[in-house]
Amino acid sequence: MGGRVTRVFRNFNVENRARREISKEKPTPAPRHRTARLDAIADSPEIKEEVLRKDDRLLTLLKDVYVESRDPPVQVKDGGGEHLPSKQEEKRLTKLGHLEGLDVKKVPKGKISLVEALTLLNNHKLQPQIWTAEKIAAEYSLELKEVNSLLEFFIPFAVQEFPKETKKAIPSHKQKKLT
Repeated sequence: MGGRVTRVFRNFNVENRARREISKEKPTPAPRHRTARLDAIADSPEIKEEVLRKDDRLLTLLKDVYVESRDPPVQVKDGGGEHLPSKQEEKRLTKLGHLEGLDVKKVPKGKISLVEALTLLNNHKLQPQIWTAEKIAAEYSLELKEVNSLLEFFIPFAVQEFPKETKKAIPSHKQKKLT
């Protein structure tokens, strides 16, 4: 329906609008720059002759010119250390076990991968006496302060099942009769 309405407005009085636009007086173009007119003048035979003529005085002056150039000595930049990192990061292999295909192989010391983080949080949740913050820090090359923050603020997913109630959520009310 919308297409029909727009088509009606678009085609309304098209011929009269086109005639009106064609009959308008055209604006005069801006004057051309004189360099544009030089193209027509360049084709004249006098100018071609002047261009092709050799000037002996200018040729003798040109023969007296002697140019001697020397390249400045090439300075070798000692940029060997600029592109390399200033400190080589030590990397450690990840401890993933059967999940190694899911994650990166090498991680910088002081950092852990996402799969390792979930694994250590789950281990600490299931066996907090064995997987203490000190053991996790030593096992994964982390700082104790960061491990304590990790264990305090990040909680692995826990599924909680609520018992199903046999009663209906909304008790049915008896309809009152209007009298």
